[in-house]
Amino acid sequence: MRYDTIIIGAGAAGLFCAIEAGKRGRKILLIEHNSQVGRKILISGGGRCNFTNISVQPENFISGNPHFCKSALARYTPHDFIELVEKHGIKYYEKTLGQLFCRERSHLIVDMLLQECEKAGVEILTDCSVKKVAPASRRLSGGRPARSNRGRPGHRFNIESTKGSFTCDNLVIATGGLSFPKVGASSFGYDIAKQFGINLTKTRPSLVSLRFNGGEDFSGLAGISVDSEVKTGKISFRENILFTHKGLSGPAILQISNYWKRNQPVSINLIPETDLFDVLTQTSSNHSIKNFLSKYVPSRVADAFCGRYIPNEKISEMAKKQRFDVAEMLNNWRVEFGDTEGWHKAEVTLGGVDTDEISSQTMESKKVEGLYFIGEVLDVTGWLGGYNFQWAWSSGFACGQSV
Repeated sequence: MRYDTIIIGAGAAGLFCAIEAGKRGRKILLIEHNSQVGRKILISGGGRCNFTNISVQPENFISGNPHFCKSALARYTPHDFIELVEKHGIKYYEKTLGQLFCRERSHLIVDMLLQECEKAGVEILTDCSVKKVAPASRRLSGGRPARSNRGRPGHRFNIESTKGSFTCDNLVIATGGLSFPKVGASSFGYDIAKQFGINLTKTRPSLVSLRFNGGEDFSGLAGISVDSEVKTGKISFRENILFTHKGLSGPAILQISNYWKRNQPVSINLIPETDLFDVLTQTSSNHSIKNFLSKYVPSRVADAFCGRYIPNEKISEMAKKQRFDVAEMLNNWRVEFGDTEGWHKAEVTLGGVDTDEISSQTMESKKVEGLYFIGEVLDVTGWLGGYNFQWAWSSGFACGQSV
């Protein structure tokens, strides 16, 4: 069976690309190896889908080429997607920092995308695994190459799957990265890139909890959350951190994980609105430092830090250097993390298909005509808070306008 375009991967990017291409009259086949489409959409945002962020900027994305995402983000904006959500009567709200969530369940976003696919005439195959992708060599009689409806050589790709064999002019890889293997994540997209000689950048789990190096143990604080400013290099985030049995999590830690490097300490200000040294310098209280710190951080955190780092003395008996050391520990707690919590806990994959090899206008490979990559499989990773979904919509739209 022949299609103008086959899209492998019916997640956010694949669905949106299919919709846009279908609207343009293309014959589209969307292949998904799971039994349902949009699995990652369904579990995102605690089941309410943080579907975009109202303040998306290119600076909110990490890539080997920081300019790559600009064109797609400008052509399809958060407001464009919000219009679609409103058109379908889906109620939403802003949680914090521009993050938009469904008021009801995530399945409303998936239902919306499926309705748009149906209107655009998109054919969807679920429970369908691709076994082989190969360049087509089919030619018309007389030795002339077949032509597509765009006037270019047709039948570029042969696809062998568990539900039959297909040919297509354009092939779109929208299979995501390695994060969340429980919803079917795999290396398929990267394997296709390698097969066709397209470079990859190094990948690792991101938007993920971080584990302490061997010397740290705050397992007794697991479950405690603290409003903090977390910094590495010139990048900082002000949100909550969450102590876990093995390290730290919470929004600020997930954000900094995009920039974290092994053996590079992360600075955590546990009381970001207070210059603790200034306060301690002006205090002559007979209270113990532990009781005093409990005014600024949860008492169990104060207990843990005094038990590990800080002598529990009366403030009035502390020398200036001791007061400085206490303030430095709370305002600039320097933590070395040994590793992330891995792919099964990561929300996204950092790295992927090298964007220097892809057109930022169309998402087409510069090496292989008719081969496209969109969404998370590319080396474009957004911050926590709806940015990665917006990249899926924007890159899917750009590709859908081209195939």
